[in-house]
Amino acid sequence: MANQWEGEVAIRLNGERHVMKLTLGALAELEAGLEADSLIALVERFEAGAFSTRDVLALIVAGLRGGGWRGDAAILLTVEIEGGPVQAARLAGQLLARAFAFPDQ
Repeated sequence: MANQWEGEVAIRLNGERHVMKLTLGALAELEAGLEADSLIALVERFEAGAFSTRDVLALIVAGLRGGGWRGDAAILLTVEIEGGPVQAARLAGQLLARAFAFPDQ
């Protein structure tokens, strides 16, 4: 089970469970790869519902890598994410929220 107090979120790719987590390194990689001035801009896009599929994919890749996965975005283009695009967006938003939440929230 993913530990929400550690910022973890579980995702299933091709039926296999993975844990995502936005570590400091994963956040740095995410920030460098996105067309956003800052991670705050990314958070604001998610809060406003103005995120792109590219944002979702980048968050999932960063989270998976923070959880120890060694793949890249190209691999995710060929896998089935359980729940489809809507679930992927929901999990990406949850991952982003947990990365910046205090443990008692």
